[in-house]
Amino acid sequence: MGTRTDFDQLVEQLETVFDDAVVSGTDDELFACGYLRGHFDLVVAQLEMAGETQPEKIMPALREAVHKTRHELSPADQAHINNVLDKLALKATGGDTA
Repeated sequence: MGTRTDFDQLVEQLETVFDDAVVSGTDDELFACGYLRGHFDLVVAQLEMAGETQPEKIMPALREAVHKTRHELSPADQAHINNVLDKLALKATGGDTA
């Protein structure tokens, strides 16, 4: 179980994925990051409001939020979003230290 500080640090780390896409992402990555950023911000706010600030709750909640809206997306868009989700998950587990 992580602390609130761990939660905030993970949020900041994951936000760098979105920020990096703005600087060097392809059009598809920009779209996927823009789409996911809205879900990410909402998920983080919902977890905070519920007092559930364990860092390990972020990625499952984000994946669930995206899963609920998958009908809004084309298969190609879903693939781009899943690629960014995978980048976020890798960073969340410490697999991407860049």
